[in-house]
Amino acid sequence: MTVTIYGIRNCDTMKKARAWLEARGVTYVFHDYKVDGIDRARLEAWARDAGWKTLLNRAGTTFRKLPDNEKVDLDEHKALALMLDQPSMIKRPVLDLGGRILVGFQPELYDEAVR
Repeated sequence: MTVTIYGIRNCDTMKKARAWLEARGVTYVFHDYKVDGIDRARLEAWARDAGWKTLLNRAGTTFRKLPDNEKVDLDEHKALALMLDQPSMIKRPVLDLGGRILVGFQPELYDEAVR
């Protein structure tokens, strides 16, 4: 199984997730949104799998700093455009297990998924 973890290098949650994977000997590829970006097709697939509301990080600084008019009447189209424009609005990490994704870091779900 190929494991890819998507996020931003300096994010604290990303650091915890990567340390968790490394401590268990899980080999993974790290995809940094800030360096490598994210393509529309992948983001749309994630939205189908997990839901755009799950993917959008409303608690993060980038989202909170948006003008109010960009936050109102959010729908999938608008949310995906925001995340494509500013990938730091994607909740982190996204763990791609080759056909299944996990959004956010929950050790119990990671444990179940990488067994």
